[in-house]
Amino acid sequence: MKVICLGNYLPRQCGIATFTVNLVHSIISAAEMNGSAVEVEVIAMNDNGNSYSYPPIVSHTISDSDPGAYIEMAGYINRSGADVLLLQHEYGIFGGESGVLLLHLLRRVSIPVVVTFHTVFQQPGFHQKEVLKKVAGLATRIVIMNGLAIGFLTDIYGVPAEKIVRIPHGVPDFESSRHRLMPAPPEWKGRTVILTFGLIGRSKGLETVIRALPKVVERHPEILYVVLGKTHPNVVRYSGEEYREYLQQIIGKLGLGRYVMFIDRYVDELELMSLLKAADLYVTPYLSKTQITSGTLSYAIGGGCAVISTPYWHAEELLQDGRGLLFEFQDDSELARHIILLIDQPDVMKKMQEAAYAYGQSISWSRTGDAYLTILQQVGRETNEKHEEPAIDYPPIDFRHMHRMTFPEGILQHSLGAVPSLRHGFCLDDNARALLVALKACQLGLKSDVTGLITRYLTYIQLMQQPDGSFKNYLTFDRVPLDDDFPDDAFGRATWALGYLIRYAPGDSLMLTANEMFNRLMPHIGRLKYARGYANCILGLFHYVKRFPDQERFISLIIQLADNLCVRYYQHHLEDWHWFEDSLTYDNGLIPAALYMAHELTCKDEYLYVAGITRKFLEEKCFINSWLSLVGNKRWQRFSSSYELYAQQPIDALAMVLMYECAFKATGDRTFISQMLQSFRWFLGENDLGISVYDFETKGCNDGIEEKNINRNQGAESTMAWLMARLTVEPYLIF
Repeated sequence: MKVICLGNYLPRQCGIATFTVNLVHSIISAAEMNGSAVEVEVIAMNDNGNSYSYPPIVSHTISDSDPGAYIEMAGYINRSGADVLLLQHEYGIFGGESGVLLLHLLRRVSIPVVVTFHTVFQQPGFHQKEVLKKVAGLATRIVIMNGLAIGFLTDIYGVPAEKIVRIPHGVPDFESSRHRLMPAPPEWKGRTVILTFGLIGRSKGLETVIRALPKVVERHPEILYVVLGKTHPNVVRYSGEEYREYLQQIIGKLGLGRYVMFIDRYVDELELMSLLKAADLYVTPYLSKTQITSGTLSYAIGGGCAVISTPYWHAEELLQDGRGLLFEFQDDSELARHIILLIDQPDVMKKMQEAAYAYGQSISWSRTGDAYLTILQQVGRETNEKHEEPAIDYPPIDFRHMHRMTFPEGILQHSLGAVPSLRHGFCLDDNARALLVALKACQLGLKSDVTGLITRYLTYIQLMQQPDGSFKNYLTFDRVPLDDDFPDDAFGRATWALGYLIRYAPGDSLMLTANEMFNRLMPHIGRLKYARGYANCILGLFHYVKRFPDQERFISLIIQLADNLCVRYYQHHLEDWHWFEDSLTYDNGLIPAALYMAHELTCKDEYLYVAGITRKFLEEKCFINSWLSLVGNKRWQRFSSSYELYAQQPIDALAMVLMYECAFKATGDRTFISQMLQSFRWFLGENDLGISVYDFETKGCNDGIEEKNINRNQGAESTMAWLMARLTVEPYLIF
């Protein structure tokens, strides 16, 4: 069996690198002891453009911030002959927001994945939760080191319990290494040594220990507090040695110079074991409750130290049964009492040290290696099918963010996160979209939640309609209309919304108002200049004619607009360019959708032909993978030039959903239903980042996909696109 391990690796200086080295060696040793043929290869993560002198077991590296490197490495893994990928997952190792770039690799590998989660948050941020959910979904087995994490994974992240295995953090076998241990430093002779080790940063809370020392020194002037470890590289990068200097200032003010010793270097495992065995007490004064795994704490237990710790999750579990004492976060007085108690009562300290040492023998690296090897062999034997993405559940329809964004004047344009932005006011575009969503919800029988909003959005559209029937677009929050040129898209979308209201109005009064407004805007359709304006108007006219089928003049207008679209297609199409313009921009699927609707009404084959060939052209551009990859808004595609994949927007995904629904209705071909649902799943993670654009917490839709993160603003356009798409697919979910 061949295993590829992906994670940090020594000589990169971090806890995950040390863990990965020990884990790999323990798996190899376990295989040798069991007579199993196991080959292990390592792919190491490099950070911030750094490179390291890795040992031969490291065959390849990935630059953490390079999206292409993850894709390239997935190809290598698939060709390597490996049976299992063993992944060490920690936030901060992989590039992109919360390590989202890792998904480029995991979605493409074709072998089973066993992942070790080193951190599982109880209250994750959006990216943290969505990334971990996706990693867990792509994993065949999940290893955690703390029992509490099992509940988090099942309850918060929706991970099936049968996927999860608990294997404690391994520690060196101190018993068999006694003869190799080095003597204590000479400075420690005659001192009662309190030790803390690990990479240093503000989250470690070392100042709590320092502030506890004066009370301890009064009673036990022989004590020495040793801080072992370098400052964390990320801290150095952004703050230099500011934290260490801050600690030294406290030491100076308290007159503790001879009671505190810094060992500012990275030590190898043998020296670390020697220092742990030489120490009397070990303290972890961490500031965060949510630390679910601490390798330093595990090592201290393994070395038989008497441990005093703040009650973070791993400490609460590991220090049970008399293996240590807990003190409240930042409570230096309680810590001082605990230290004095143990020094005053050597028999109590000795009993605690013995309990810790005995437990440490049960979590040695040799046992950890055996447990991992068993899982890897099981997964290698059991999993023969292709590694695939997990099925996506469709969330229930929820209008909470739509209500949050709606004010008496209408729906606001923008938000900062999920908080409505009053500064940017209102626009005709978004209120037309919101009216469509509210009407669609009523059409599906969801009246109680949104019926009252129909009048509100219609009132905004009515306010923005000018006496001559044209529209203004923007209104400030203090109700001042802004001058603008004839808004092609907004005019078309208002036409669509009014036509839809005329067809599906929940009351006669609303229908009459919409009909009057609709007829007043008709003379301005001739002012339209652009394809999307034509398409939006076709949609509105289509619904009007469905309500009043004897209106021949409106059917003639649909034919005129559809003919205009066909003329644009013939003017711009080339052998390898089948589109209505010389560039692919935004809301693209709406144009073929309009031609499908025009065909449904007129039965003109030309419309079906142009809709079909332009739809296929869009598919060639947008389904380059097994998911929808939209043309990004950063740089649109012009003829055969390249385009930007990112700044993908929800309105473009909605347009694809609508295009496929219209194609199905025009042709009866049920394959379009599958393609419509596939396009909709862009919102739920079947996209280039691999995580949901919809926010399950706020019930809003984020503003789009960037190269390394989701744009977390949740404006009206995006949320209306999500809701319209979700309402559109609802009747088809039974298929």
